[in-house]
Amino acid sequence: MPLREQHSRRRTAFLADTTALILFFTTTGIINERFIAGMTWDQVLHARLLGAALMVPVARPYGIWRDWVMKRASQGRLSRLLWDSIALVSFQVPIYAAIIAISGASGSGLVRGTVGAAVMMLVLGRPYGAFLNGVRKLFGLPAGGDRPMSLNS
Repeated sequence: MPLREQHSRRRTAFLADTTALILFFTTTGIINERFIAGMTWDQVLHARLLGAALMVPVARPYGIWRDWVMKRASQGRLSRLLWDSIALVSFQVPIYAAIIAISGASGSGLVRGTVGAAVMMLVLGRPYGAFLNGVRKLFGLPAGGDRPMSLNS
């Protein structure tokens, strides 16, 4: 593959993964922060703005991480659900805990928010993986977690 084409593909993968992460987790983050962590709307706004800013540099590394983790999954539905959830929780929960702590959650709110996010991400691992694959397809890329994708993509 020519160098120019590789750069274009990497840029497209960055845009696809970033778009998917921001759309999906802005929505779910609002729900968790307001209704589970008990944060005020001002704190939620701050967390979502900070979260969006942090999602930009994190989205593509997460996409690469997910693709690598998903290589362990078999074609079975349960295996893909399990590995998608492991990928999401292991990468995103520590980042999310830092976001809500910086945004004002503390003590039991921080614990509830982090545990809530971990539970949510366990449940949302596969739906997000499918959403990410769909967004990648819209951008003209192969779906990552269900088919082998190069770490350099």
